[in-house]
Amino acid sequence: MAVTEISLNLLRAFDAAARQGSFTEAAKELFVTQAAVSHQIKALEAWLGKPLFHRTSRGLALTDEGLMLAPTVAEALAAIEQGVDRVRDGVARELLTVGVVGTFAVGFLMRHLPDFRRRFPHIELRLLTNNNKPEPATDSLDLSIRFGDGAWRSVEAVRVMDAPMTPLCTPSIAETLRHPADLARWPLLRSYRAQDWPAWFRAAGAEPVAARGAQFDTSIIMVQAALLGEGVALAPPAMFTTELDDGRLVQPFDAKVDAGAYWLTRPLARAERAAEREFSDWLVERAGE
Repeated sequence: MAVTEISLNLLRAFDAAARQGSFTEAAKELFVTQAAVSHQIKALEAWLGKPLFHRTSRGLALTDEGLMLAPTVAEALAAIEQGVDRVRDGVARELLTVGVVGTFAVGFLMRHLPDFRRRFPHIELRLLTNNNKPEPATDSLDLSIRFGDGAWRSVEAVRVMDAPMTPLCTPSIAETLRHPADLARWPLLRSYRAQDWPAWFRAAGAEPVAARGAQFDTSIIMVQAALLGEGVALAPPAMFTTELDDGRLVQPFDAKVDAGAYWLTRPLARAERAAEREFSDWLVERAGE
């Protein structure tokens, strides 16, 4: 396919492949064949004179040139979509893409979205969940909600909500727990943060118990395992109020450990948009309530 000028179809194919990390998945999104996406990407690369993807053991990965181009293309396509919406609906709408750690999405954000839609009808939210490791360049994220200490490079971080952690388990397991040492009877379910259980035992003034339970990359899945009686999870109770209120989940000890907080981050490399500021102010306000 010889290309003498850039076309929107080539950019759409590149955008979909960059987000999906797969020509096959991009083809499904665009309702075309995998071969068509492959040909469009090759045509774009030929026109640019630069490779945009290389293959790895895990699939497609963007080259340095691809990483540079991806957010620009995503923003341009979003701007086109917004312009079309304004003409079609007569309403100015702005797309805002937010990456959010799954635990916060389910435990807090989802139940407040109706209020956001009511107050900001001109902002169309696009939420992408992640395991606390967002990729702003490849995911074309405007903002990210993350858990940690807020000390990330190249981003502005706004503290949204404290989230101290404590053991959570089923009522039947809680009946066997009188002292922190009793936790040795059960698997201690772990996140990727190996330091959390030892930190909690220190906060409880007790000798640490080795955590030998299953390991998870998100607290929401870890707590689901705890609900099935697979062990005791160490997680922020503020994210599991529904399960605690209905009695399916129990907090057997009062001690909590401050292992981090939820933060809203924005890349410093570009200017802040009005929609980003409105979402940030709204989120901090709701969390403060």
